[in-house]
Amino acid sequence: MNISKLSIVIPAYNEARTIHFILDKIKNVSLVNDIAKEVIIVNDCSTDDTESAILNYMQQNKDLSIVYYKHEFNKGKGAALHTGISKATGEYLIIQDADLEYDPAEYNLLLNPVINGFADVVYGSRFMGGNPHRVLFFWHTIGNKLLTVLSNVFSNLNLTDMETCYKLFKTDLIKSISLKEQKFGFEPEVTIKISRIPKIRIYEVGISYYGRTYEEGKKIGWKDGFRALYCIAKYGLLGRQ
Repeated sequence: MNISKLSIVIPAYNEARTIHFILDKIKNVSLVNDIAKEVIIVNDCSTDDTESAILNYMQQNKDLSIVYYKHEFNKGKGAALHTGISKATGEYLIIQDADLEYDPAEYNLLLNPVINGFADVVYGSRFMGGNPHRVLFFWHTIGNKLLTVLSNVFSNLNLTDMETCYKLFKTDLIKSISLKEQKFGFEPEVTIKISRIPKIRIYEVGISYYGRTYEEGKKIGWKDGFRALYCIAKYGLLGRQ
C-alpha cells in the first residue's frame, strides 16, 4: 500500500503546557517510506493559553504542516475529532491526544500493517506487547478492560484496548461513518460502527503508554465510563445509528 500523506488529528482542550512538546515529537518522527505529515489541531474552546501556544508554534515551525481550527464554544473531544476528521486530506489518519501519554515515535508501528497490505484500521493497544506502560490506576484498567470486552461482544472483534487514543483509519472509511458522540463516547461508537463495514480489516499492535495523573492534567473520569457503557448499548445492543 502506497501512502503519500498521514493526517494527524489532535483535539486540544487546555493543553497549553504540553502541546508544544507533542508537536516537537511529531515534527521529529520520520515516517516509513517518507510519508508526509499533515497535523490538524482542533482547539475545543480552551480557557487557558492553548491557542497562543499553538499559534506561536506554527509561526516558529513553518516546516511542519499544521492546520488550525477552533470551536467557538466547548463541545467535547468527540466533536473536536469530528471536525478534524472532516478536514483530513491524507489517505490515512491517526488520532493523537495533545498530552504526552502516547508517543508519536510509534506511528510507524501502526503504519506497518497498512504499508504491508494487511490493514484498513489499526488500533494501538496499551495492554499487549513489551513496551513501557506507566503503572497508575487499578480501577481505570479494570474499567477499560470491561468496556473493551463489552464492545467486543457487540462488534464481534477481539480487541484488547478499545479505549486507546491511537487509532489509525483509512480516511475515506472513517469519513463514510456518521459519528454522533460529542465527548468520550467517540471510542465505543467508532469501534462498533467501523466493525460493521463489510470486509473491513482491523489490526492491533502493542504501544507504550505514559499515563498522566489528574494533577498532571488527566481529564477522563468515571462519568465518561458510564457514558461509554451507554454508547455500547446504544450502538451495539440497540443497533442505533
